[in-house]
Amino acid sequence: MREDYLITIRGIMEQDGESDEVELMTRGSFMKKGDHFYIVYKESQATGYQGCITTVKVESEEKVSMIRYGKAPSQLIIEKGKRHVCHYETGMGALNLGVAADYIESELSSEGGRIRFGYYLDMDTHTVSRNTVDITVKPSL
Repeated sequence: MREDYLITIRGIMEQDGESDEVELMTRGSFMKKGDHFYIVYKESQATGYQGCITTVKVESEEKVSMIRYGKAPSQLIIEKGKRHVCHYETGMGALNLGVAADYIESELSSEGGRIRFGYYLDMDTHTVSRNTVDITVKPSL
């Protein structure tokens, strides 16, 4: 994997009236295949998923998939207007979570850019958290 892009990921999780924010800067790859954009990066010890590779597939301003490969595989499908039941591996066990997007905003081009999206996670239709993700992709110098 050519790591010729600087990827900044900012995530906010709101749960039970509390908010937790994390920010990660890493190198990774970015490409456009057909009409889809792919952001690929290696997870680090800071995320708790060291040894895994995450791919963010931006299909449109309606649908984004986050797929983690490795010892803790997961797939979240974030799509406006639809609730998906997705597999999420925590490292301490697997969960099936409902995922429903409330917004997706993409400013990606073949040079990089930004994607922002928000979604709700639920378990058995009870809301677990609201999450927002903001990813910026820039060519490395």
